Amino acid sequence: MEDVTIESPVLTRNWTCILFDLDGTIVDSAPGITGRLASTLTELGLPVPSQDELLRYVGPPILDSFRDFAGLDPEQSQEALTIYRRQVAEVGAAHDSAIFPGISGLLTSLKNAGIPLALATSKPESQALVILEHYGLTDKFDVITGASEDEVRSAKADVVAEAVRRLTDKGIDLSQTIMVGDRHHDVTGAAAHGIPTVLVEWGYGSPAEADGAIAVVHSVDALRQLLLG
Repeated sequence: MEDVTIESPVLTRNWTCILFDLDGTIVDSAPGITGRLASTLTELGLPVPSQDELLRYVGPPILDSFRDFAGLDPEQSQEALTIYRRQVAEVGAAHDSAIFPGISGLLTSLKNAGIPLALATSKPESQALVILEHYGLTDKFDVITGASEDEVRSAKADVVAEAVRRLTDKGIDLSQTIMVGDRHHDVTGAAAHGIPTVLVEWGYGSPAEADGAIAVVHSVDALRQLLLG
């Protein structure tokens, strides 16, 4: 992905609300996720793909990843999910993760600027809460939305819909809302609700996933400039 020059009027709006993805946007959770995926596939007696291939699993709903990348049927995917979640319970959702440099300060600046923030992640909401609490970020968000425990709500469009519903219930102005994420699922999921997306280059997406995003940024400083001017 190439960084963009911030000069289009659409990128200089006074944003009334900002939605953030979690994995690959706020936290580098790939080491823990891919390690658990490798262990899960091994326990199932399946071949473990390369690290680059495992990174494709990070971001989409996990049942979709087991289906699309491991070729598992629904029953096998549920078994894999049970094994994976057992490992999460054993080591903790924040295991082998790290917050990306500069993100905490950016979230604080956005909050201090009076811009409501919401988390919209396909990670189970309970796990997202643990991670945010671990890094002291819970109070930065007006709404924290993730996948439901039964994975019925896991597609990014469904997660964004729930985040929007909760924000609306709080009376938050959504007239100029933007999504910040790192995968094409963020772009399409937000677009389903008329919300544009800025893609961050430090995440797990490929250049092709920038299609449909209104901007791509290569650094937290560039994202800060785009969001705050």
